[in-house]
Amino acid sequence: MMVCEYKPGLEGIPAAQSSISYVDGQKGILEYRGIRIEELAEKSTFLETAYLLIWGELPSQQELQAFEHEVRHHRRIKYRIRDMMKCFPESGHPMDALQASAAALGLFYSLRDLHNPAYIRDSVVRLIATIPTMVAAFQLMRKGNDPVRPRDDLDYSANFLYMLNEQEPDPLAARIFDICLILHVEHTMNASTFSARVTASTLTDPYAVVASAVGTLGGPLHGGANEEVIQMLEEIGSVENVRPYIEDCLQRKSKIMGFGHRVYKVKDPRATILQKLAEQLFEKFGYDKYYDIAQEMERVVEEKLGGKGIYPNVDFYSGLVYRKMGIPTDLFTPIFAIARVAGWLAHWKEQLAENRIFRPTQVYNGHHEVSYIPIDQR
Repeated sequence: MMVCEYKPGLEGIPAAQSSISYVDGQKGILEYRGIRIEELAEKSTFLETAYLLIWGELPSQQELQAFEHEVRHHRRIKYRIRDMMKCFPESGHPMDALQASAAALGLFYSLRDLHNPAYIRDSVVRLIATIPTMVAAFQLMRKGNDPVRPRDDLDYSANFLYMLNEQEPDPLAARIFDICLILHVEHTMNASTFSARVTASTLTDPYAVVASAVGTLGGPLHGGANEEVIQMLEEIGSVENVRPYIEDCLQRKSKIMGFGHRVYKVKDPRATILQKLAEQLFEKFGYDKYYDIAQEMERVVEEKLGGKGIYPNVDFYSGLVYRKMGIPTDLFTPIFAIARVAGWLAHWKEQLAENRIFRPTQVYNGHHEVSYIPIDQR
């Protein structure tokens, strides 16, 4: 019998072949379909990047316009889903509401025609279009307000920000938010993407694929980390408290949220871009002390842990950007999901192309030949 080497968390074990994205953690490189993330953040839009990931190449102007038109006109959600969301507890986390709503969406489109390109495109459009509407709707309904209807005249990111408070966003804020979505849309075989591919391999519908991935993303070791970064900065409270806080974490061997990455051993390239975006926002709308605290944290952590490859990751600055836009902290991870849906769908489509259901093995470390003990003798 072949003995398998156990690797906790499947670290370093390839789970799939993919041409969607590439990471070089030693050099700090992230590419989508071969295009560097820095170039996409500067020149592309979220929907164009989503098209690139899902269909494998940049769209022509006509293809992009058609895709944007379809997404704009599929933003509204079924009234029954809206009524269901009104019954969710106000204290519930928006990620849980999003997971339930994404799964419920599949009830209305239960046909699984996975070999039909039209079905695949319709599913892609519907999920990318409605997930932001669900997030914004729950945000308003948990406050006792009716959701804001989407506006077809606004682009993808501006429309989402509009649906949060029924106010047109500043153009700079809308563009920065769109870049944030580009930065979060895809990142190779992370936990939620692996979850999506495992679910996809069973040939279930894409709504179940997205719902399973949303559930995985919600954990504090994955997408939920950006919420904890803000909580950490609030706990620290001042620049003077940064060094004592970090030294205490190191002494207790406690994780410092927003730092370190399983893949990157240098500063996450997305964190570098997000830091520049944060500076643009603060320059226009005013600085706050949390950015100063964050900068000091980066300096002290690099001093203490830089030799071990511990640097800021994508979660460290994203929360500061969203906070400056007035977005509630517990919406940070749902916004991560709004972006990552396109990446999950790219992997869903790729999985379908050469599908084989995932069935990993295990290393058994339990007992053998154990006798059953009758209940009256236990």
